[in-house]
Amino acid sequence: TTLFRSGKGTGDEITFHLLNPVNAYPIMGSKTAEGKGTGLSYDTSRVRVNQARFPVDLGDTMTSIRSAVDFRRMGRPVAQSLMDSYMDQSLLVHMAGARGYQDNIEWRVPVESHPDFADIAVNVVRAPTKNRHYIADGSNGIIPFAVNAGEIDLATTDQLVMDTVDGIRTVMESIALPPPAVKIPGDVVAEDSPLRCLLVSPAQYHAFAADPNFRQFQANAMARAQQANMHPLFMGDAGLWNGILIVKMPKPIRFYAGDTVNYCASYTSETESSVTVPAGFSTTYAVDRAILLGGQAVAEAFAKHNGTGVPFFWSEKQLDHDDKLEMLVGTIRGVSKIRFEIDFGDSKQFTDYGVTVIDTAVALPAAA
Repeated sequence: TTLFRSGKGTGDEITFHLLNPVNAYPIMGSKTAEGKGTGLSYDTSRVRVNQARFPVDLGDTMTSIRSAVDFRRMGRPVAQSLMDSYMDQSLLVHMAGARGYQDNIEWRVPVESHPDFADIAVNVVRAPTKNRHYIADGSNGIIPFAVNAGEIDLATTDQLVMDTVDGIRTVMESIALPPPAVKIPGDVVAEDSPLRCLLVSPAQYHAFAADPNFRQFQANAMARAQQANMHPLFMGDAGLWNGILIVKMPKPIRFYAGDTVNYCASYTSETESSVTVPAGFSTTYAVDRAILLGGQAVAEAFAKHNGTGVPFFWSEKQLDHDDKLEMLVGTIRGVSKIRFEIDFGDSKQFTDYGVTVIDTAVALPAAA
């Protein structure tokens, strides 16, 4: 497969193209080859951009007199933190194919029922394609997403464990046209030892870290980092097992008992169906979504601001006869999973090109 992009100098949309894999056998000996050329075909994926801004109220003249805090000095890091979180979380939501229902003051992307969700997401958040959606299956690894009597076919014991990761590796090596491996500049074993990155929620990471061999997994990650010029991907809470680099993500994509999970029931359609989390999960368990990333998993598009000439911009403005001050940080961008209708030879399947998700049960802490 070959991925390339095209776009106009103006407009709010960028187009990516995928040259479909070619299915052909050689023509042998003296048999006629002329006129028997294999045809080429491609599919397209599009990403829109929109402006996102965070204004911060820095107070007024009396605020500066009464407060011991310099609001103007503190405003810029606050605004920067808001923008950084929004960018990280929008990537996470699009890769996962769902926002989930875990919500608190730290979220910059609201739940899907929020009236501004579609605007904030910019591009449509699409449920995983059927060939890229799996669930944990106890000690048997993973199985394709399954439904049981209108509920997701998960038990509270189907958590992220070492067998789950083994199952992920086995499936990725068994299916046709798996997501491309992650290739890090400077990684001298990238070709001989393909690597994929599994983003897991803090609860999934905690369950996996309970394995007695987890310290060895961390040592494996550090050893691979040495071969990849200490790339930041290996830093922090990371463990490497069986070609899967396990990295903790900051926010969980979580579904509680009774919540709706969208999925694609057909390989050949993007139509989404819905199922619920088992009621038996009660308030003590939930479903968290792990995200397996291969190469070229998500597209992030930018447009330049007419004032700065780059996608990011700052502004300060005095209001009410210079009594009040407001600061703003903004960007013009959009993200989306890269999805194509790929020709697998025997059928054409809608496929999330570099993203695979695995839903597992997690035990909830008391204050989840």
